Amino acid sequence: MKRSLKTGRRFLFVFLFALLLSVFLPLSAYATDADNDGDTDERTYAEEPGSGDEAEDIDTPNIGNTVTIALNDGNGSVNGALQIVLILAAISLLPFLLLTLTSFTRIIIVLHFTRQALNTQTAPPNMVLIGIAVFLTIYIMNPTFTAMYNDAYLPLQNGEIEMQEALEAGIQPLREYMYPQTEVKDVSVFMEIAGYSVEEWTGDPEEVPLQVLIPAYVMSEMRTAFIIGFLIYIPFLIIDMVVSSVLMSMGMMMLPPTTISMPFKILLFVLADGWNLIIVNLVKTFY
Repeated sequence: MKRSLKTGRRFLFVFLFALLLSVFLPLSAYATDADNDGDTDERTYAEEPGSGDEAEDIDTPNIGNTVTIALNDGNGSVNGALQIVLILAAISLLPFLLLTLTSFTRIIIVLHFTRQALNTQTAPPNMVLIGIAVFLTIYIMNPTFTAMYNDAYLPLQNGEIEMQEALEAGIQPLREYMYPQTEVKDVSVFMEIAGYSVEEWTGDPEEVPLQVLIPAYVMSEMRTAFIIGFLIYIPFLIIDMVVSSVLMSMGMMMLPPTTISMPFKILLFVLADGWNLIIVNLVKTFY
């Protein structure tokens, strides 16, 4: 947990540092060469060259912007400095997007409960659980990511749609994934908190704002994960109770029941093919 917090702070620091550099350091404006033929006639000006009437008009640079966004023949490649800032921003937001907009939250919580129920402490280790959760998330979210790529990224890359249209098209598959996984009562609560009229809501997913859908989805995911975790705990709890009763009847009250019950838990888990049961049925909860 501490390591993840440090990593998040490091990404946040790098992003803020790059943002400050891009804001406060002077950036030179150069003429662009869109067709790579050596011409530099694509400069952006604040005023038409030669339109000044007085001598004071030449005191300030006649440059319309310091960061040039040159579109690929009217299509859209972004200046290098701005690209770096956007990439750093995207990298810093990736962990938060992974936690809040995908199936990762439910999977990692259920895997954690499984390890706690087995009482194996650090087996499997955290990195293994996170790796399993990441690849299961990629498997589950693959149709959504594919739709976002085909509906938003490719048309934007080909110049068929604008950036705003690409954002709306890219969000739509994500909404179609999140809404079926979200309980109506959570949506209603967050709509009421945000000041929207719950009575006028017809239940149409398109009427739910994204800023309402995301926290409602996260709350529903956590509730579902804890319910699954409780069901996983029940057979192992029965083993603990049986072992504890046997030890007490034998007068071995000083011996920790968890020490004796752990081999029996592992044996039951292996005989029942526990990992297959948990992972396969966990993935099925998303369909």
